[in-house]
Amino acid sequence: MSVYMSLRVKADRAKLEELAAGEWKERLQAISERGKSMGAIHHRFAAANGEIVVMDEWESREQFERFFSSTPDIPELMQAVGAQAEPDVTFYEPISIGDEF
Repeated sequence: MSVYMSLRVKADRAKLEELAAGEWKERLQAISERGKSMGAIHHRFAAANGEIVVMDEWESREQFERFFSSTPDIPELMQAVGAQAEPDVTFYEPISIGDEF
């Protein structure tokens, strides 16, 4: 069964959007492709209240952890967007109650 993962970090949303449209565009695409090859099913960035949030679905927690710990571009990106601390990573188990779409 897959897992959902959220990663929250205080960082600069405008800087992330600037980098994603410019000098980091190809690197972000490469990170995404690497994630897919290592078990990522869905991936999305979001932002609110001075935080950047990554919301993913992975085949397993272990696959995310392997990807995250072996991708040096991730800490570089967090530094580039002004991350103020280590990210808060939380894993969630999907619950099926019949109202999914």
